[in-house]
Amino acid sequence: MNHVLCGLAANTALSSELVDRLIAVADADIAADLAGRADLSHAQAVALVSRAEESAERLAYEGRLAAADIDPAAQPHAALALLHEGVGRPEWARLLAADPLVEHREKLAACPGLPPDVVESLATDSDIRVVAELALWAAPDVAARLAGHPHAAVRRAVAANEATPSAVLAALTTGEGLPPARQCLVCDREETPFVHDPQCARLDCDLPPGASCDGSHESTMHDTQQAVLRNPATPTEAVIAFADHPSTLLRWALAARPDLPSEVCGRLAADGTPGVRADLAENPAIDEALIRVLADDHGHEVRRGLAHNPHVPLDVLNDLAGDAKIGATLLPRIAAASPVEVEELAKSANPAVRMLLAQRRDLPTAIRDALATDPDAKVVKSIAGHPGLSEALLRTMVDRHGARVLAKVAANPDATPVLLEDLAQHQPPVQKALREIARHRNATAPALLACLADKRARPIAAGHPALPPPVIVELLTDTDWQVVEAAAANPSLPPAVMSDLVAQR
Repeated sequence: MNHVLCGLAANTALSSELVDRLIAVADADIAADLAGRADLSHAQAVALVSRAEESAERLAYEGRLAAADIDPAAQPHAALALLHEGVGRPEWARLLAADPLVEHREKLAACPGLPPDVVESLATDSDIRVVAELALWAAPDVAARLAGHPHAAVRRAVAANEATPSAVLAALTTGEGLPPARQCLVCDREETPFVHDPQCARLDCDLPPGASCDGSHESTMHDTQQAVLRNPATPTEAVIAFADHPSTLLRWALAARPDLPSEVCGRLAADGTPGVRADLAENPAIDEALIRVLADDHGHEVRRGLAHNPHVPLDVLNDLAGDAKIGATLLPRIAAASPVEVEELAKSANPAVRMLLAQRRDLPTAIRDALATDPDAKVVKSIAGHPGLSEALLRTMVDRHGARVLAKVAANPDATPVLLEDLAQHQPPVQKALREIARHRNATAPALLACLADKRARPIAAGHPALPPPVIVELLTDTDWQVVEAAAANPSLPPAVMSDLVAQR
């Protein structure tokens, strides 16, 4: 791989003439970077496809190619991309439905708006993977028909399809009203009864760990029920009985549904599996009474899930904040807090609560600035990235809390060039801060030169346009390929050097 040319191919300052010259010599790696250029013209996109067909798929998905530019026989991936975007031609679908490569037919089956005759062809395809893919994306009438397919893998795909009619999804929970499945991926390959060893050492085996079949296709049927439970189109009354199912995975899938009756929520709250209770705790379907019951749960995952519930009362959140290990996250309940609640949260005696509030980026100026001078480093670290903070406040943060807040201060979008220079010289160096400085829009040459001394910040700094051109040129021969690519992609690389590099190819 030519890392210099790959970097140049992504350089936003590369002239159109040099883009043309790169297209003429592009290999697959260079073509991949050229295909990502925002300024690539239609003519250049067509030329690139003729040079490197593998770039056609991305260009088609990004709208750089039209149907007239594609030969579906020679460029099936591009044709499939256009069909997936709804701008391909019906005759392409008919051609690809007969393609000998299963992968092509499988991708075709996921495309919307296929002609009816193509859908029928795919529904009776000789490879079950194609039929299952069609079932996953099919329109309601086709999905309903495929729910009775003799292969259990197709039914499992129908169960995950949100366009499947609700009555059909309800039937899939038990199989009642549907003809028995006759095959599954397990009994297709193995003599039953068979249980797939989770530690299977066969290199050519792609059966899921624990897949089993005793003639009833039980593991696939279990997967089908799990898909039905996760499908929002499945009617509530069809799934509530799973609250007492012996399968943990099925109860777990049920616990996340936002349409559960309170009685079912109450049963799941007593589940012996912490993961089930954790997903239930985060579920907006639970009421305040149950939230308060779950707040007494000692499971860390349960308490963390409850903290993420959009309806958790603030007094409960106050109790959770200290030990739920929430981290630097804007919780839904904090994001929805009213102006009065924001004022109350800002005055909380619990620093963990103030830290959570500081994650909001729409705080009133007075509250934002007060949090910036908070005595607790966790709170200051949380507020440090807030836009609008003055340089004086940012410096005060560093003076009071040092390395603990340095990286967050360096990431502040309003950090001034002078401040970034000072942060880059901090002793001892704070590596994460150097990486933030290296990508900051206000970073200056002196700050970036300091960042080059850090191994992980060096590739980031090498691509910063404020880096002096002679330094960028020197980095083109660096021993780290990431630094080389970043330097070659730097828009401040002199045009004459860009031209010489392409000419050397």
